[in-house]
Amino acid sequence: MRSKICLVPVGPVDEDVLSVVGEGLATALGREWDVTDPLPRPAYAYHQRRQQYLSDAILSQLRQMALPAERLLGLVDLDLYTPGLNFVFGQASMGEREALIALPRLRQSFYGLPDDEALFHERAVKEAVHELGHTYGLGHCPDATCVMHFSNSLPDTDFKGKAFCPVCQAALTR
Repeated sequence: MRSKICLVPVGPVDEDVLSVVGEGLATALGREWDVTDPLPRPAYAYHQRRQQYLSDAILSQLRQMALPAERLLGLVDLDLYTPGLNFVFGQASMGEREALIALPRLRQSFYGLPDDEALFHERAVKEAVHELGHTYGLGHCPDATCVMHFSNSLPDTDFKGKAFCPVCQAALTR
């Protein structure tokens, strides 16, 4: 089915996270979802000095996957960066079919705080919807409550909603 979103674990990713993100995408985008077999941990993307993984290299790997899906969303439980930024919560190929989210910095424990699984799941869904929004051609939205608003920090992510504002929703349905 062409209107399906495939979730692609890159390295080990908790099944609960995959399920929560899949259901969140179904609600926000009205698409069916499925989980593919996991890709191996992306040693090819590791930057020794930074001790992070290059998101662009993983997106390139996703781009090469021949899956019968409308969109591919890679999920990695690794810290990602892209040139010019210290880290990314996610990245997408604008107007293409692949996107990627990184889970570690969405967890409270990354910052030395007690874990909050519900908050972590909410953040993961928001980042997944946001990045897939880019694949549908949506840019960043000035409405701070829209899921397409740029998140420069977790407070930005926590403030915005999981849904598209009316302007972005209209653009999405066109």
